[in-house]
Amino acid sequence: MPAPQQVYAADGTRLATYTWGDLDAPVVVAVHGFASNARDNWGLTGWVRELTRAGYRVLALDQRGHGLSEKPHEAGAYGIRTLATDVESVLDTYLVDDALYVGYSLGARVGWEVVRDLPHRIGRAVLGGVPDGIPLARLNLDQVRAYIADGTPVADQTTQNYIALTERVPGNDLQALVALAEGMRASGTIDPDPADAPTRPILFATGSKDAIIEGSKALASAAPNGTFFEIPDRNHFNAPGSRAFKEAAMAFLAE
Repeated sequence: MPAPQQVYAADGTRLATYTWGDLDAPVVVAVHGFASNARDNWGLTGWVRELTRAGYRVLALDQRGHGLSEKPHEAGAYGIRTLATDVESVLDTYLVDDALYVGYSLGARVGWEVVRDLPHRIGRAVLGGVPDGIPLARLNLDQVRAYIADGTPVADQTTQNYIALTERVPGNDLQALVALAEGMRASGTIDPDPADAPTRPILFATGSKDAIIEGSKALASAAPNGTFFEIPDRNHFNAPGSRAFKEAAMAFLAE
């Protein structure tokens, strides 16, 4: 990983950013998923290698609450609009006016907002594992709070999976990620809104074993220029490492 470069969001939150590739090459902005970071989502899975080999410059960030970025503990710091504005702040700081977008899970949900709001700056996008409905709604926040407070065992299996995912990555702050879940839930009841879909070309990609696949397909159908790729034999957590996913994304970005 290159040394992180600090960017300050509109509200002053410090964001860690990373770049790879030729400075004059077309830019791909890469935004990771919940409880992950730029290193785990894009570096260790081979995305950075594939993108730079294809002639792109990769610009990635650790989203607020993740990686080496600042980790507020207040739910108000994590609205969906705030996360989308963070990406815009990174583009502005790096003076990038024209980019492609690749996001996974939470990063894909943020990408829906970014591509919709900045069609003049984002030519096309790959949104992997993009959830529909209320973000992180299946996470039992009361059980997570009890676990943080005194180690009370978590009974809900889905919540256990989220905690295991969080604790797998060194440096994750469970309190910050609980605040993120609270903030995202407050973003709205129709989230994202199929009636207000981005108009740019988008490749939606979700694992064949991912519980959210039907919702992802529905979002792809709602997008005027959306297409869908089913990532074979992958679930939500291991889909980023799929070679088939990367190959489909590279072909789509090159169109």
